[in-house]
Amino acid sequence: MSSQSLYVIKLGSSTIMHHPEVFAELNDLVQKGKKVLLVAGGAEGIRQKYEQLNRSIPVLALANGDEARYCSPSEMPLIRAAYQEFILAKVHEQLKNYQLKAFAQIGGDNEVVFGQKSKPVKAVKDGKTVIVRDSLFGSFTGCNVEFLQGALQVFDVVCLTPPIYDRELSEYINIDADMLAAHLATELAAEHLRFVTSTAGLLENVDEPASTISDVYLGDEIHSIKGRMKQKVRAANHAISKGICDVSITGPHSLNRPDTGKTWFWNMQRDASGTDLLRKAIRIPSESGDESELAGYLLNAVQLPGVAGFVDEAGNVVFRKGNGPNQLLLLGHLDTVPYNWPVACDEERIAGRGTVDAKGSLLSFIQMLYDAKVPEDGSLLVIGAVEEEVSSSKGAFYVRDHYRADAVIIGEPSGEDSLTLGYYGLYKLSIAISKPQEHSAGKDSISVLDQLYTIVADIRQQVGGVDPNHLSSLIDIKHSNHNGILSSVGILNFRISPDAGKEYAKQIQLEYGDGVSVTVLRATPGFANPRNSPLVKAFVRSFASKGKAIHYIKKRGTSDMNTLATTWEGVPMVAYGPGDASLDHTNEEYLQLSEVHGARAILQGAIEEWYRLRSEEGSYGYAGTVGKSFS
Repeated sequence: MSSQSLYVIKLGSSTIMHHPEVFAELNDLVQKGKKVLLVAGGAEGIRQKYEQLNRSIPVLALANGDEARYCSPSEMPLIRAAYQEFILAKVHEQLKNYQLKAFAQIGGDNEVVFGQKSKPVKAVKDGKTVIVRDSLFGSFTGCNVEFLQGALQVFDVVCLTPPIYDRELSEYINIDADMLAAHLATELAAEHLRFVTSTAGLLENVDEPASTISDVYLGDEIHSIKGRMKQKVRAANHAISKGICDVSITGPHSLNRPDTGKTWFWNMQRDASGTDLLRKAIRIPSESGDESELAGYLLNAVQLPGVAGFVDEAGNVVFRKGNGPNQLLLLGHLDTVPYNWPVACDEERIAGRGTVDAKGSLLSFIQMLYDAKVPEDGSLLVIGAVEEEVSSSKGAFYVRDHYRADAVIIGEPSGEDSLTLGYYGLYKLSIAISKPQEHSAGKDSISVLDQLYTIVADIRQQVGGVDPNHLSSLIDIKHSNHNGILSSVGILNFRISPDAGKEYAKQIQLEYGDGVSVTVLRATPGFANPRNSPLVKAFVRSFASKGKAIHYIKKRGTSDMNTLATTWEGVPMVAYGPGDASLDHTNEEYLQLSEVHGARAILQGAIEEWYRLRSEEGSYGYAGTVGKSFS
């Protein structure tokens, strides 16, 4: 599956006209199912247009010493022509090379983007201050959101450029393209906003191309910013002030090329208490299928001696500390359920999508790469998996089939004082019924919806006979009439207790005759770890060292633990992480930062105790190592 997350990407005109390779990166995003709104700058196109006309570009010398293009009524038609003839034409040409469907226009056309002319400006002419009243430069006031959302669904790439439209004046007005991108990103609730520049992000020293500033926090003063970069920083700060999307300046002339730099902007103060990386991770949207930005950020952010890292073929971010044979796997997940809202944090707690489920747990695992002592005969494997929140469980299945472990800690919220020993399994069915339309008053007529409910009741009765402790819910129904054929499709979800065993699904009869198709979307058994395993013993000792009594829980949800347990026979597995699991998937997710620190201390103690036990006792009498070698 793929997320239709929205990227708003500002490309400068020089990049568009002289670095066509950037369009391969746009194509890559489209092929991954992302929506792309391209905002194109026009300086190079305007220069070429005026050169074509053998005409000088008029500029205003502003009172503050800066210069600005003079957009008088007589010049505006030339500016619009420059965008049409040089910028939009080039965008169409490049996107066509990748057979991408494009909608591209000047933002103000059809009043798609509108704004308001600025007040008269003070300029300096012949050494005297003058008031310029006819400059058609303005600011963004709004856009046709419904139209743009529709266009983004129909076209592979939507491209907009300045100028925009002033309805009151009935005139086009020019606007800075960086600010246009920032406003469109916030209006459309984009997940990702990128400003592609000719440098490797913001530079600490403009004479040093590799001196990229990696992070900009609220209140940071960057003295090296000059010229056009000031406007990009202003636009980036505007976007992060809205708190939705993640924002970065990238380049030169690239979004993600390995040799390029990236400066991230954070709507937060720098944090020195050990939760800085957690606060950032929560601010990077990572709905299922859209985890690549977070995986890439963590990979670059965690640069430690003795720690190897990479992103595997499934998209999981993988770190390994140590090379010994006794391998402990810490498996968290990168993805969240949908809907992002601005992250809020203070000295006591942090709130935002994924805070509890389960970035708090994953970032605690990553913190162990810094804090936990791994002996020479041990190795610590930390993985942030993709697609845990959807039925595919792509990341966990890849882990199951490509890595090995002697014990596993799953990153899910148990609360600081509890340890999760097991989960219910997931039995998920799609029930599709179709038949020719008939009169509802006909003799023996049964509607497809009535038939669906009858089948659901029968399956529930069967599952109840196999697992009296199960839970079930009909989570979706679709009904349609196409060319006289009535259809209904229902999604039926069961939570299966560990007592049902691994073979429970084979006992359910799903044949219901012509016109009915029942598809098993997922049949994962429940799993429960015994309390006497050495991994549990390690946690007991760590809890005790902190003066705490351990509280065991079993959850009726499903986690990646169940996926591993389908083939990893005899491997101890528990789940541990900070947070109140009752907040999972709600719009009230938050973490107490004191709990984050407390849970990390217990986790570190348990990890180091497990290595000590493993070294002292060798084999524990369980099957232990499974899977394939780390590569």
